[in-house]
Amino acid sequence: MVGDWIEKFPEAVKKIKEAGNEIASHSDTHPHVNQLSYEENIKEMENANAKIEKITGERTKIYRAPYGEYNDTVIKAAQDKGYYVIQWSQDTLDYSGLTGEEMWKRIGEKLKAGDIILSHNGTEHTADSLDMLIKNIKQKGLEIVPISDLIYLDNYKINNNGTQIKN
Repeated sequence: MVGDWIEKFPEAVKKIKEAGNEIASHSDTHPHVNQLSYEENIKEMENANAKIEKITGERTKIYRAPYGEYNDTVIKAAQDKGYYVIQWSQDTLDYSGLTGEEMWKRIGEKLKAGDIILSHNGTEHTADSLDMLIKNIKQKGLEIVPISDLIYLDNYKINNNGTQIKN
């Protein structure tokens, strides 16, 4: 979650967490992080995490950079602060106004175990499409798990696209 959104919708954050969902840092203000210094990247991560902790009582160890931007500075800042860096593998394009059916058509045939699906809060059709998307994912025989179940905790490296690669 982005810190700005967390501040605007603290009750939604609490409800999302109480429903059993994992919350991760997605920066504080959603900047283009490749243009930020090491220190500015840390500030973005840590400010968002402080807001998450204030509402949920827990700090996150997971970070996904805005716009899918990663470079060595972003990754080093995240790792130095103890974050596991993640990236998506399937993009719903929900931010472009696609309906749930269009999102499913886009990702359904390509979806495989271990995929991370990109979607956004506050987009036109995402919230009202989640039930259908989740049902379709499960009908494919796939299980929806917290992101921390998918990340490598040991013996991995991260490329400059933010993708974890098992050693």
